Amino acid sequence: MEKMSFVKNGVLRLPPGFRFHPTDEELVVQYLKRKVFSCPLPASIIPDFDVCKSDPWDLPGDWEQERYFFSTREVKYPNGNRSSRATGSGYWKATGIDKQIASCRGRQLVGMKKTLVFYKGKAPHGSRTDWIMHEYRLANAPTSLQPPNNENWVLCRIFLKKRTAKKEDETTEMNRGASLGNGTKPVFYDFLARERADLNLAPASSSSGSSGVTVLSSNHQTSDDHEESSSCSSFTTLRRKP
Repeated sequence: MEKMSFVKNGVLRLPPGFRFHPTDEELVVQYLKRKVFSCPLPASIIPDFDVCKSDPWDLPGDWEQERYFFSTREVKYPNGNRSSRATGSGYWKATGIDKQIASCRGRQLVGMKKTLVFYKGKAPHGSRTDWIMHEYRLANAPTSLQPPNNENWVLCRIFLKKRTAKKEDETTEMNRGASLGNGTKPVFYDFLARERADLNLAPASSSSGSSGVTVLSSNHQTSDDHEESSSCSSFTTLRRKP
């Protein structure tokens, strides 16, 4: 029976309706382990590609979906075990601790998963991006079960982390606050100015307002006193008449 291959020119091509969403255990046991020990794979669906030779957005396949690659780890130092994960525009940086992957049946440790984040620029002053990589490797096996070749294979799952609407709103608020802090002042509107204009009243200060009230009260009081004195004098005159 001819083996079916779903990879063409390094790009995954599945028939309509098919999706590739394996679990961590399936990736390690069914794909990575078979790749390391040169056993037949369930399907030729994961291409071989050195993920550190290209930036994550330039890797083969649709960058809006998860992409899977078999890759070999390049040692950073001749006498060390640290991997070199530098690319053309940045580098992959490990974050958190490695996660153990156990078999569901035997509860046996079968592999490890490392999470890495892509940074633009030169280490250690790079800027963090939303590109994430899960690097799967086999658990340490006994010497008798070591792979026949010397290639240090790993399986990489790379995807672009999508931001939620809440985070986007928080980013917008932070940018708005930053713009206010850079010299932009809030604008205040005097809603009483229109009412004063409609009533043909000029805006007066505290001194002019108080004087106007005082004058009005003084005139009113003088008028009342004048009327009272007039009535009294008139009453007196009438009383003295023989």
